[in-house]
Amino acid sequence: MLDHPEEYYSHYYHYYSRRLAPKVDVRIVILFSVCAISLFQFFSWWNSYDKAIGYLATVPKYRIQAMEIAKQQGLLRKAKEKGRNKKSKEEIRDEEENIIKNIIKSKIDIKGGYQKPQIRDLLLFQILLAPLHLCSYIVWYCRWIYNFNIKGKEYGEEERLYIIRKSMKMSKSQFDSLEDHQKETFLKRELWIKENYEVYKQEQKEELKKKLANDPRWKRYRRWMKNEGPGRLTFVED
Repeated sequence: MLDHPEEYYSHYYHYYSRRLAPKVDVRIVILFSVCAISLFQFFSWWNSYDKAIGYLATVPKYRIQAMEIAKQQGLLRKAKEKGRNKKSKEEIRDEEENIIKNIIKSKIDIKGGYQKPQIRDLLLFQILLAPLHLCSYIVWYCRWIYNFNIKGKEYGEEERLYIIRKSMKMSKSQFDSLEDHQKETFLKRELWIKENYEVYKQEQKEELKKKLANDPRWKRYRRWMKNEGPGRLTFVED
């Protein structure tokens, strides 16, 4: 210390940083963090799924169908008979609402961001299954190269939809949430061919421009941008 007094504080810092450092295994911290994130994902997805079911229960099309199924199965009658003497009208109504929601859950397959949460989609299981997914992707990619690039086979329906999805830059869940008639339109127009997709893309842009041109809210926004504009300071008193 006498020979190098300028290093005193650095040695002091290193000594206490090692001595006071928490004695926790980093692997335990990582595992705990991954589990916490996975739990948050599960409850968040389940909440979104319940909201989607609750919304569908208010849509007349699905509600009427669910009530017809419930009447055919006698579920609504059982709920009324069971709660006639013991339950209030509000409790019977809540029970009937739960019956309708359960029927909608069993009959409708929601896709996309509001689909029913799956355990395999959680971060923890994605990490555990990552080696399997990687091996599967390598096998699939090699097979694709061999069949279509080397042997020159024609694309099947699954391969055509995959190319279309990649061209549209959509995730698998987003593409699966599209209606079947939309996918059939993509196939009829042969959008897996780059030239056809470029034509379709331009048509969509033109259609969007026409919709925005006729949209009163968009017209008000354009007038505001022209007259006022963002970020302008005025000193006009109201």
